Amino acid sequence: MAGVLRADPLWVETFIGLRMKQFGRLLRVVRERGGDGPRIGRPRCLPLADRVLVVAVYYRTNLTMRQLAPLFGVSPATVCRVIQRLRPLLAPEPASRPVDAADRLWIVDGTPVPVRDRKVGASSRNYRFSANVQVIIDADTRLVVATARPAPGNRADAHVWRDSGLPQHRQGVTVLGDGTYISTGLVVPHRKRPGRPLPAGEEADNAEHRQVRARVEHAIGRLKNYKILYDCRQHGDGLHHAVQAVAHMHNLALAA
Repeated sequence: MAGVLRADPLWVETFIGLRMKQFGRLLRVVRERGGDGPRIGRPRCLPLADRVLVVAVYYRTNLTMRQLAPLFGVSPATVCRVIQRLRPLLAPEPASRPVDAADRLWIVDGTPVPVRDRKVGASSRNYRFSANVQVIIDADTRLVVATARPAPGNRADAHVWRDSGLPQHRQGVTVLGDGTYISTGLVVPHRKRPGRPLPAGEEADNAEHRQVRARVEHAIGRLKNYKILYDCRQHGDGLHHAVQAVAHMHNLALAA
């Protein structure tokens, strides 16, 4: 059965929102990480570019394997194997400490992602079962610097931050967080005391803090253009790989 979707400019731009030049960078990363793998046995049903497109379309649309299969002219089992094989290879490069760290400003925030895997998520006030995903962006470029492994959705942002491993990325860099990150060493807004209004100077500081921190909210909103982050059906490391791949594609689209 012949498929409809191929790694052509029309389909790439329509389904995943990347230009061919940006998609080419993503494809090069996957190829350098061994995406083609050893060619033993029967030839693959799809070339590497189409297989990368399968994973990207899955993350963007959150279609089921049965729905994706006829679009690419393969079986649902093949779609499943392609996603399982390539999903770890779409992650961005690990963040490194910037040379001009003293002049950089990063922003962190957590966002709940609904999941089906009970071992990854937990019942939370936002969703029946969700995971807490921590995201750091650069305040100037809006690029995603790092993401943490998902934590159960009923855990507070401050606890997830401490256990996430992300603090090691921020050495020498100023990081902003909201009021839930109190006592974590991040720059947080001034707290209001019961019956005591904040001084005018602190109110102005909080207003500026909110204005800058809104950038991470906007970035997370763009990440959630990929519908996999509205209902992740993947188990195990599936959500972690999905968040990393989405962050990588977000950076490619934003950096061009």
